[in-house]
Amino acid sequence: MPRTLKVSPAKTIVVLAVILTLLTPAAARNNKLAPELQDQTGNNQVEVIVQFNAPPTEADQGRIAKHGGKSNRQLRLVNGLQASLPANQADSLSDNPSVKFISPDRPVAGHLTNTAPAINAPYAWNLGLDGSGIGVAVIDSGMVDKKNSSVKKSDLNKSGTGSSRIVYSQSWVNDGLGVVDGYGHGTHVAGIIGGSGYNSTESSDILTFKGIAPSAQLINLRVLDSNGTGTDSSVIAAIDTAIQLKSRYNIRVINLSLGRPVYESYTLDPLCQAVEAAYRAGIVVVVAAGNEGRDNSAGTNGYSTITSPGNDPYAITVGAMKSMGTPTRADDQIATYSSKGPTAIDHIAKPDLVAPGNRVVSIIENAGSMLATTYPQNAIPMSYYVTGGSSAASPYFALSGTSMAAPAVSGAVALLLQQNSNLTPDQVKARLMKTAYKTFPQYSSYTDPATGVTYTNQYDVFTVGAGYLDVQAALASTDLSTGPAKSPTVQFDPATESVYFVTDAFAVWGGSTNWSSFAVWGGNAFVGNNFAVWGASSPWASFAVWGGSAPWGNNANNGFFAVWGGNTLAAAGASTSDSVSTLINGDS
Repeated sequence: MPRTLKVSPAKTIVVLAVILTLLTPAAARNNKLAPELQDQTGNNQVEVIVQFNAPPTEADQGRIAKHGGKSNRQLRLVNGLQASLPANQADSLSDNPSVKFISPDRPVAGHLTNTAPAINAPYAWNLGLDGSGIGVAVIDSGMVDKKNSSVKKSDLNKSGTGSSRIVYSQSWVNDGLGVVDGYGHGTHVAGIIGGSGYNSTESSDILTFKGIAPSAQLINLRVLDSNGTGTDSSVIAAIDTAIQLKSRYNIRVINLSLGRPVYESYTLDPLCQAVEAAYRAGIVVVVAAGNEGRDNSAGTNGYSTITSPGNDPYAITVGAMKSMGTPTRADDQIATYSSKGPTAIDHIAKPDLVAPGNRVVSIIENAGSMLATTYPQNAIPMSYYVTGGSSAASPYFALSGTSMAAPAVSGAVALLLQQNSNLTPDQVKARLMKTAYKTFPQYSSYTDPATGVTYTNQYDVFTVGAGYLDVQAALASTDLSTGPAKSPTVQFDPATESVYFVTDAFAVWGGSTNWSSFAVWGGNAFVGNNFAVWGASSPWASFAVWGGSAPWGNNANNGFFAVWGGNTLAAAGASTSDSVSTLINGDS
């Protein structure tokens, strides 16, 4: 029988007292001093924050002065003063009844806007990767990087100097602005790709709005006017220019945060053919998926709304995630406006990836741009990211849309190519898709407060593609694919009411276990039948998109019928950025 040790209550109290004494740090000996300031004997000056029980007065400043200190800045939010003080005077100053607590003015590392942490971009920066030497062509509404009254130095300068990282500019818009961004969209996109965060990196800044590849070279190719509209021909000319300038500026990436409805097969669409020309020239082309995911005009719950040229199988097409106001990606959700596949006419599985795109903070620079002047409520005040900052507008602005998600991927591509310049566009795309984060909920919903309409998203391959961009996983991978990384065609089988990938022996995922459908798209993206991309058990059965009465064709590559035909969401031939409604409001 085990022996029972009996301890008297008195002894128990003594033992507990000893344990508590041993576990209590020395700092607790003065509960008005932070641990670093305990037992200081030297007279070296230290920077401290002195909090008072009430808003500090001149008398409180005088008390600091009597202890050999100097008050530097008032901190109204905490009833405090930032001060310089001899280290050995902190203890005695804390004895004053008006003092609540004294702590060091500790260095704070900037917490980044949600885009970078969500995709693990800081991992690349810790490796010394910042996009240096890689040229990214931004085909958009132009850029602004000048120094003006509202900014200290542009985030598009080299390390905050007056030397711009915009190495080339050209415009196809005849509105008198030349290459300057009159809309605000292109500068915002450029900031997500390669903003240095210079205007949010001072010691008083608690947030830093830094791009994914903050040292990349930027090529400014303006094709959208001050209203965010342009033409196919301008975009095609800009893509051609990027190809011609590839060697001069090492252009390895083109970002296209623009698009229009699909009117014909990608094999005929001139925008898609221009994209493929850039691909063949060795340039990775990243395209926004579109913002039509809420469109149920054809009864498809937003499926088959990918815009051109995002429907091209050689492009990397990007949908938008919501970061939910936290730096972790674990709680992120798909934005309900993010366009979904399969593509119209060709039935290509899109998007390829998703990335943060909702309420993304980046640079605006031109206070006179259309977005800045029309939607001042989206301007980021200094108080948002500066300790003690005012409500005055800053160089930063919040926008939403797949336009904001695509440049996150473009920045990631620049990092990959800086790490290994020999990667081909196919290898970049395949690696990003295979290493993408694939843990999602099965469903999520959002109710638009303006309309009261609730939108529910299913996390299938047509909504999130191969998953959520993960820079760390992509950089850590050594996989080198062989063969084209074409986004696969999908095919509907009426016998099983399921949708399957069409096997392509020439594509990287044509049969190899290493690049199988499950390896790249993940089991979580397959709904219904385990081997089907989309099964009959989907709440929106396959027939909702493919049409139960539509004729069946044996040649899936030619398309057995038009899923979306007759789409007239925009004027014929027009290329536009994401709709202003989405850009401003998002799923906020």
